[in-house]
Amino acid sequence: MVVMVTDLSAFQAQFHQRWQGLTDPHVRSLAWLLDAPDLLDVAAPRWQGKIASLPAGSAHRASDWLAQIDAAPAVLHTFLDVHRFTRLGRYAEKLLAFYFAHQGTLVAHGVQVQAGKDDTVGEFDFLLQDGEALVHWEFATKFYLLYPHHQSSAGLQEAEYFVGPNLSDTLGAKMRKILDRQLALGQHPAALKHLPQALFAAQALIKGWLFYRLDALATTVDGVSPHHCRGWWCSLQELDAHAADCCVILPRLSWLAPARLPFSAGHARSTLAGQLADNFQTDTMPVLVASLAERDGCLVETSRGFVVPDDWQQKAQQRLAPIS
Repeated sequence: MVVMVTDLSAFQAQFHQRWQGLTDPHVRSLAWLLDAPDLLDVAAPRWQGKIASLPAGSAHRASDWLAQIDAAPAVLHTFLDVHRFTRLGRYAEKLLAFYFAHQGTLVAHGVQVQAGKDDTVGEFDFLLQDGEALVHWEFATKFYLLYPHHQSSAGLQEAEYFVGPNLSDTLGAKMRKILDRQLALGQHPAALKHLPQALFAAQALIKGWLFYRLDALATTVDGVSPHHCRGWWCSLQELDAHAADCCVILPRLSWLAPARLPFSAGHARSTLAGQLADNFQTDTMPVLVASLAERDGCLVETSRGFVVPDDWQQKAQQRLAPIS
């Protein structure tokens, strides 16, 4: 499959137009979960039919409900208890649980399976009712940077070159863990007591964003949806060629939906560059930055990208070396 990326702002423009009435950041994050294209190609043979997708039109059918929640978001805020979250994945799971509960399909969420007092086998992200059937869905929201490489120089699968910003995993490794281990949880004897009926299927719903070098926007990606959400990545020295004159650092719980912010939130690119330089003195984690433009009395995201410290590429190369 060949993914031709020519406009990194296309999804943001579409999202802002479709959901321009939503102002609460958590409602917007939920709208993104329902509306964003899948990260992976559901039909790709390499995923063995184990990739889930929300029903077509889910976001459109939920639009009136989302508008009602946006007008009175206290019920969502109470459900989320957002101050508890430090992990983006848990936050996204809770948002989706709120939606599934509204749909009447949620049987259980976050069910830990233990074989003994101190022996946790795994956790069901979601047990859902699909008609008469019970299904198990694993859920992940992932953000990966495509490491520069020459396809002829190594035998790695393309997915291995998508590296997490903290270098702790790759897209390929994550999917092997999900397919080979997490989706098999329902077969473990200790899981049976948590299942009101036999599982009909076990699949994974994967959302997220993938980030590319601007000179590597056309690439062959086996198993990745051609419609996935995309961004750029660059070093601090390259920021001027990537970010707009007005931009902002996105905190982790704001990584899902394209940003919509008050005017006071934006910074000049030069100011942001200074903040990043200071940050990289003590923290080598890449930082997600959104380019902003004025629209309808606020600032909206036009593109996004990770700015990486100078040694990130070298560390990414070392991360990939043991599996090449």
